This record gives sequence, C-alpha cells and structure tokens, in this order.
Amino acid sequence: MTEFTPVTALAGGLLIGASAVLLLWMNGRIAGISGIVFRLLPSDATDRPWRWVFLLAMLAGALAHQSLPGVDYAAREGYPPLLLVIGGLLVGFGTRVGNGCTSGHGVCGLGRRSKRSLFATVVFMSTAVITTYAVRHLWVLA
Repeated sequence: MTEFTPVTALAGGLLIGASAVLLLWMNGRIAGISGIVFRLLPSDATDRPWRWVFLLAMLAGALAHQSLPGVDYAAREGYPPLLLVIGGLLVGFGTRVGNGCTSGHGVCGLGRRSKRSLFATVVFMSTAVITTYAVRHLWVLA
C-alpha cells in the first residue's frame, strides 16, 4: 500500500478542478470522461477535435507524471483477468445508467451544486466502499 502524500494529492485535485473549470469556461462543456468518450465517435465532426485533445492531454499528463524521478508504479498481480474484464464492463454500464461518472458528477456536478450529482456521488462512493471491503476482506483477492 502506498502512503498518503497530501501535497501531491492537493496538487492533483487542483489540476483536476482547474481543468474542469477551464473546459466549462472556454468550451461550455462538462469534463465528464465517460461522456467525452461515449460521444467521441458518434458525434458530429465539429464536436470531435476538443474531445480528442482532452483525452490525449490526459494521457500525456499521465505519461509525463510517470516519467518523473521517484515515481514508480508496480503492476498489481493476483487478480483474475475475467474479473477485471467484468469489472470494467460494469463500470462502463454504470456510467451510462448513472448518466455520468465520478469526474462528471463528483467534480463538475458537485461544483455546480447539482442535486442529481450529489445523489450519484453518494451512491458510487458507497458502492466503492462496500466493494473494496468485500474484495479485501471477504473474497481476499487484494
């Protein structure tokens, strides 16, 4: 398990918040990643470029962070691949059913004081806590 580093956590939160505010301010769009990805291919041609730029910038930021000295991410082992695939599909399904993901509801929606986003955030955070408890203590996979 990694140790909590408040400075990097604060810096990351500020960067996420700033990017969400800038996207809304400059483009009038919500920085909900599931919505950005879902509307990437079937959207009209004029709506695609900013979505690609946003996603590529996210990937570039992750690669840049990983290349910093002292940053080491070891791959987690011991998870059955089938459960990983099922988990990924359930997350994708949940973001469609919930009409958004953690970034859309948790960051942007709460910042806009959306009641729907508050309810969604409470539901997905509760689900995450229960799932983490089950995986770590009941199924002993982690």
